[in-house]
Amino acid sequence: MTEPAPHRRSGSYRRPDTRIARFIAEALDGAHTVLNVGAGAGSYESAARTVTAVEPSESMRAQRPARLVRAVDAVAEDLPFADGEFDGAMTRFSVHQWSDVAAGLREMRRVTRGPVVVLTCDPKLVRDFWLYPYAPEVLDTEARRYPPIEDMAGALGGTGTIQAVPIPLDCTDGFNKAYYGRPEMLLDPATRQACSAWSFVDDGVRERFDKNLRRDLESGAWDARFGHLRTQPAYEGSLVIVRATA
Repeated sequence: MTEPAPHRRSGSYRRPDTRIARFIAEALDGAHTVLNVGAGAGSYESAARTVTAVEPSESMRAQRPARLVRAVDAVAEDLPFADGEFDGAMTRFSVHQWSDVAAGLREMRRVTRGPVVVLTCDPKLVRDFWLYPYAPEVLDTEARRYPPIEDMAGALGGTGTIQAVPIPLDCTDGFNKAYYGRPEMLLDPATRQACSAWSFVDDGVRERFDKNLRRDLESGAWDARFGHLRTQPAYEGSLVIVRATA
């Protein structure tokens, strides 16, 4: 069975959350010129002052609002910039899509004088979430796709820190864990479609998830195990910022 088409564009589910943006801005530490690699449609660029965006996908470049700078057509592994050209650099939810993560991070380090900031997920922690008993294939996919945090820190070199980023209960950026206290939201196929990990599983996984979660919500079984999350102001899970200075 094929899921119905989403009734809203995925962009309406993946809106930058201002509280997460503050963590990125603090990690950039006032950097004036900032390179955004894998910039996509420009999410979280408000965390920086003056941005140069890099995005290899033509369709994603076309989705950038007119108010944002035009993105450079380039890949992380081969950045067309001089050594130390930028005060800071950032990438968010992008490294797991690169062909060579270590090479891309080394390039970001090469062109950046100050902090390099990576918003990503720690694959060791991805499965520690209520979704796992319902759709293990989805989180297994996420865990396989995200590179190890230690490998990223090693590729960046210099002095590094790893900071957990708390996810607010009403988070507007619709990745899976944004719904830690709002499980009903993930029953909407369009909500799931906005998170790429769901595109790697088949209809049978989605149907089983929908059936089992609906059953447990109706019976109260979900709330018996996880109901405390509904009122928990923030959730610290696998979302992290890897930050390195030269």
